[in-house]
Amino acid sequence: MRRPLQVTLLVLSGLGLLHSALFTDVCLRYVKPGMRPLLIASGFVLLVLGIAEAAAREGRTREGRKGHGRHGGHAHDAAAAYGEASAHSDGSAHGDASPHASPHGLAHGDGSAHGHDHSAVPRVAWLLLLPALSLLFYAPPALGAYTASRQPAKVVAAQDSFDPLPKTSPLPITLTDFTTRVQQDRTLAIKGRTVRMSGLVTPVAGGGSWDLTRIIISCCAADAQSVKVRIYSNGVPPANTWVSVTGNWHPGGKLGTRSAPVALDAETVKKIQRPSNGYQDALPFPSG
Repeated sequence: MRRPLQVTLLVLSGLGLLHSALFTDVCLRYVKPGMRPLLIASGFVLLVLGIAEAAAREGRTREGRKGHGRHGGHAHDAAAAYGEASAHSDGSAHGDASPHASPHGLAHGDGSAHGHDHSAVPRVAWLLLLPALSLLFYAPPALGAYTASRQPAKVVAAQDSFDPLPKTSPLPITLTDFTTRVQQDRTLAIKGRTVRMSGLVTPVAGGGSWDLTRIIISCCAADAQSVKVRIYSNGVPPANTWVSVTGNWHPGGKLGTRSAPVALDAETVKKIQRPSNGYQDALPFPSG
C-alpha cells in the first residue's frame, strides 16, 4: 500500500472516531458509554500518527530533491567519461563493457533492476476507506428489530428468593425482572399487578402480537443479546418504535414455572423517544 493511502486512512479514521465519540453520540449506537473515552483517545492517536507520517514523507521528499540536485551533475560527468573510454577501447563504441558499469547504472543506480514495481496498491485496499468515510458521512443505525428478530431471547439467571414488590401501580419493571417473576417466583407476586415496561417494537411472524425488546450489550454491538416480552394489543406499532407499555400478565401455563408465558396483555401503548440507556435493560423513565 502506498504511503499517501496509509496517511489518508489514518487521518480519516481518526476524524471519524472523534466525530462519532467527541462531537456526537453516534458511538453509543455501537458501544456502551464507558467505552467512549477509549474511542476519543484512539481517534487522537490515529490523527497524530497520520499527520506525523505526512510530515515525515514531505521531509523525505525534500531531502530527495536536494540530493538529486547535488549528485545529478556528477552522474552526468561519469556517464560522459565512460562513453569516451568505451569508444577508444578495441576500436568499438560498444566494446564488451559489463552492464553493471553502464552509464545508466551510474546515473540511476540499480533500483529498477528487477523490472517491476512493488509499490502498487491492491485494488481491494481502497475498500478500507469505506468504514472511515461512513463514520463521517453516513453512520450505520443502532441495533434494532432486525437484530432482535434473529436472536433467541436471552436466558435469565435462576433465582430462588424474591423481595416483596412495591405497592406502586403501575409498577415500573425491567423485562428481565418481569421474566424472572413470571417463570420463577413461586409466591405469584406478579399475578394481578399492573406493570409498566419500555423497549423497542419487534414484529413477530403471524401478526396479532409483537415483542417488546431490549437489546443488551456488555462491551459493543458484537456481543449484543436480546430480552423479550410478548405483547398482546389491539394493533402492532411500527418496527423499531420505542414504546412504553402498561398492562397485566397474559395468563397461560402455571405461573411461577417455566411453562408460564413471558407475555403481557397491554392496556396502553405509548410511543416514546429512544432513551440514553437504550442498550441496557433498565427501568422505564417516569411518565411526563
